[in-house]
Formats: sequence, C-alpha cells, structure tokens
Amino acid sequence: MSQTKYIFVTGGVTSSLGKGIIAASLAKLLQARGYRTTIQKLDPYINVDPGTLNPYEHGECYVTDDGAETDLDLGHYERFLNVRTSQANNVTTGRIYQSVIEKERRGEFLGKTVQVVPHITNEIKERIQILGNSGDYDIVITEIGGTVGDIESLPYIEAVRQLLWELGDNNGMVIHLTLVPFLSAAGELKTKPTQHSVKTLMESGIKADILVCRTEHEISDDIKKKLALFCNVKKEAVIQSIDASTIYDVPIMMQEEGLDKVALEKLALSQETEPNLEQWEQFLKKHKNPKNKVTIGLIGKYVELQDSYKSILESFIHAGAANEVKVEVRSIHSEHITASDIDEKLAGLDGILVAPGFGERGIEGKILAVRYARENNVPFLGICLGMQMAVIEFARNVLGLKNANSTEMDENTPEPVISLMEEQKLVTDMGGTMRLGAWDCKLTEDSLVYEAYGKTDIEERHRHRFEYNNEYKSQMEEAGLLATGLNPKTGLVEVIEIPSHPWFIGVQYHPEYKSTVANPHPLFVGFVKAVLAQKEQQTSASLA
Repeated sequence: MSQTKYIFVTGGVTSSLGKGIIAASLAKLLQARGYRTTIQKLDPYINVDPGTLNPYEHGECYVTDDGAETDLDLGHYERFLNVRTSQANNVTTGRIYQSVIEKERRGEFLGKTVQVVPHITNEIKERIQILGNSGDYDIVITEIGGTVGDIESLPYIEAVRQLLWELGDNNGMVIHLTLVPFLSAAGELKTKPTQHSVKTLMESGIKADILVCRTEHEISDDIKKKLALFCNVKKEAVIQSIDASTIYDVPIMMQEEGLDKVALEKLALSQETEPNLEQWEQFLKKHKNPKNKVTIGLIGKYVELQDSYKSILESFIHAGAANEVKVEVRSIHSEHITASDIDEKLAGLDGILVAPGFGERGIEGKILAVRYARENNVPFLGICLGMQMAVIEFARNVLGLKNANSTEMDENTPEPVISLMEEQKLVTDMGGTMRLGAWDCKLTEDSLVYEAYGKTDIEERHRHRFEYNNEYKSQMEEAGLLATGLNPKTGLVEVIEIPSHPWFIGVQYHPEYKSTVANPHPLFVGFVKAVLAQKEQQTSASLA
C-alpha cells in the first residue's frame, strides 16, 4: 500500500460507550486480514498527560516502552493488537497547546496572530499523521476522546474535517459510536438520541460513514433502516454493538456485524483475505471454559474504581486463560485493613496481590497484607509500591527494624529501606519526572522469577520515583529476602523473593503493562499457576 488510510472514531450522546474497545476490535479484525494497523487516542483535556491525574479522575495511567504516561485506552490497543504503542499514540490538548506556544516563543509563526484555526488544528493534523508518515502502518485508527458537541472536542473535530478533505476520497472515514437507549416505560428502543448526535456531527462539517450503535437489546431490521435513512448512511453501515459478557467478545461480534467489511469498502481496500482469528478464538474458549477456579485478593487504595487497576485485572484474564483457570479477583481497600480484622478480611483468598500506588494513605494496610501472605504461605505478588511494602514489612518484622519505612512516607525515617533515587532529590516538577518506560533487568538463575520467565535478560516498564536501598541488601539477603533481579547498569534492585515461601515475589516494575491476549505476561501466568498448585496441595492435605 502506497498511502496510509485513516479511520476516525467519534462518540455521541454519552461518554463511556466504549470507543476504545470498538477501535481496538476493528483494528484487530483489520490486522487479522494482514493490514498493518495501529490506534491513537486524542484526549481533549488540558493536562499534558494523565501522569499527574488521580486514578479516581481518569482511571489507570498506562505507560509505554518509551516512557510516555498515557490514557488507559492504549492498554486496550496493546492487549488486542500485541503491537507496542508510544508517545505518538496519545495526544492531549495540553500537549498540543504546549507545543504551539513553544513554537510561538521561538518565532516560528513569524509574528502572525496565533489562533485555534489554523495553528492549533494544524498541530493536531500533524500529530494525527506522525504514525501514518512513519511508513510502518497501512491503516491508522484515531479515537477522539469525549463526545461530539463538547467545547473541548471542537478543535479536534475541525482538524478531522480538514484532514478528510485533504486526504481525498477513499483515504479517510468516520465511525460514530452512539447510544440507542431502551425506554422501559415505552417498551422500545429510541433512535432520536442517535439522530441528534449525528446532526451535531454534521453541523461541524463531518458526515458519519458508519454508525456503531451501543444497545442493551437487539436492534431490529426496521430500526436499522430508520437510522440509515435519517442519519444518511447505508443500512449495512448501521452496526449493532450489544452488551457482551467480556470485551474480548467484541471483535467476533463486530466481525459478525460486518464492521471490517464496510470499513474496507469505504477505504477501497481488498477484502479477499479473511480474518485469521484462530488464536483469539482459542483464548476465548479457554477463558470461557475454565477447569479450575482461584480467588486472588487485590489489595489497593483505589479499588472503588475498577479502571484504576485495569491492566492488572486484564492480565489476570490472560493468565487465567493460559492456565485454564477462572481468576476471581476480590478487591480489598488497604485503608480498611487493620491488625484486628485482617484474618476476616483476607479469609478464603488463594493468592494476594498488593497493588501499585503513590502516597502514604493505606500503606499500613498493605504492609499487614504482605505479612499475612508471608506468614501464612499464601502465594504473593507485589507490584511497584507493593514490592516496596514487602521490603518494609520484612525489615520491620524479620530484621527487627521497627522504624523501617520509605522516605516517600516518612522523610526522616531512621531506617530508609526504600529511598529516593539520587537524581530525583532536587526535582519539584511532578509531571514525567519518575523512572519511566522500559528498563533492562538481569534475573538470577535458579530463582522463582527465572522459573516464570525462562530467561535471564528481560525488559520491563517502570513508573515510580523511589527505590530499594542497596545499603540494606546484604542484611535482607542473609535473613532470606533475596534480590533476584537487578538493573545491569545501575545495580538497582528490580525483583525480590523469598525462596523458603511457596511463591513470594515483589517487582519494582509494572508487568501488567505488557500482558496481551497473544502473550500473557509470564509473571502473572506463573503467579496464577502457583496459586492453583498451592490450592490443590491444601485441598489434598485436608482430604488426607
């Protein structure tokens, strides 16, 4: 293919309809036909990136190999496509304006008055085409955040309008995701919200080529005809997106609805090669037909919002399917765990994961959960802050360093077993100042973590500011907490484990960011396998 084709996904009526899942599902179908496909997200908020956003505000902050702190939708893109994303895959209004203002300060606009049109829209168009101009992709799908009609989205919609005109026929198209609500009082589905949404889009100069209609009930042929007529699209371009039992069903459902065929026809691309979804279907079969079940406690402080730990929850789905196990995740708020009720709170768990996070709120509950897992031989995985809590717990309760802490929680702790990286000590600007992105790690052979990966040299993504303090390393190791993964250049500890425990591993990095349907993360696969083995062993012992 000589020219990259562009697909834009917009949303109307309400947010949270699943633009990211629809974009990822279409990308999967196009990829399965042999087209080199990627997805990018344009976010209308003015933050430069989600890195400084509270997880309650915007869900999880996803980190790419190149250290970009991005929207959680990029996680869906990677999990579906098994293709790495980068900074170019996520653009925010904050970054757009920052770039334009920097150019103005450098005099690049030659004294012109800087305006939304053309300067902001030109910057947006430039960002949209970075991936397409790389020569790496046949099709670039761009998801526009927010809903049509939002003030924040207007410059993006205008940029899309201009770009569609510039690209010419068959090189760009628009998919509009909308809601067809069911009114129980009337006992019928209503198309008016969709009609209004399409009208709003048309007022901005954009005609939707495909309508994807989110619904809780089957959309009849008559309703599809009505939507096609009043929204000025072909009937076959009215696609039903009914509620699914899992997001991983959506590509199959979209294939059945013919979404990929309609898109390829609009872009004048060949439909000869049928999608090869064999691996995807095998994953779904294992996911839906587990042979066993385990319950794992997710100990965190943002558990009220599922999206706060989205990548972890999805990693358990991938690892569960790999082990043919249903992983039931029980979310437990670390702030509510106390020494008096921990046995009751954690009763019935087959495994414990202590989640990442920032700040001192809820950390004592995390430390209690680590101790419970260590002393009761419950398989344990600590991620980032979870690993640091495991180090603090061991220092306090095994080494007897009762005041052991992280300098993140207590700057004046006499036993800083977790401390600030030297180069971070003078940093005051919070955005993007951490150890971010992919870093190398060398694993010790004959360790639990090596057994999980099956190799010594790995590369994993980071998002943190504080580190294991190597001054305590020999003391820790003598007492039984081994450092089995080190950064080869800096000597920073990446992995800790207790060999005398059935399965106890803490990692400074975020393995959940790299787990995909095609490649479940080995650490999660190993953890779930260990949880199942421990459960079966305990069951056998109790029967004996």
